Amino acid sequence: MCDLRLRPAVRAGEPSGATPPAGELHPDTEKNDDEVLLQGGRVDLLFIRVPEDKAVKNRVHLDITGSAGTTRDEEVERLADLGATISGDHRNPDGSGWVTMLDPEGNEFCVCRAEYERV
Repeated sequence: MCDLRLRPAVRAGEPSGATPPAGELHPDTEKNDDEVLLQGGRVDLLFIRVPEDKAVKNRVHLDITGSAGTTRDEEVERLADLGATISGDHRNPDGSGWVTMLDPEGNEFCVCRAEYERV
C-alpha cells in the first residue's frame, strides 16, 4: 500500500524554490537546476522544470510506487477502487513502464514499479 500524504506547493517555473515537504535536497542540487530531488523522508520527490506553461491546475506531478511489498499493478487496482481512473497505460510486456491515473478531481499522477519490483 502506498502512503502519500503530501500537498506540495511549488511556484510555477521555480522548482528550486520549493520548501522540502519530505526530506532534504539531494546534495548535488544547485540553486537553478532544472531538476530538484528531495530525498530522505517517507517519499522522494523529483521536481522537473518544463518549458511549457500549464493551462490547468496540477503544476506538480507525482509518481508513486507501492510499499510494504505491493506491486505497481496492485496499487493501480487499489487506487481505482478508491476513485482514481486510468488515463494512460504505459506498461510493457517485460514488466517495465507505468500507469497514468487521474484522481477524482482530475489531477494526474503516475503509478510506477517500486525499487523491489525492478531487481
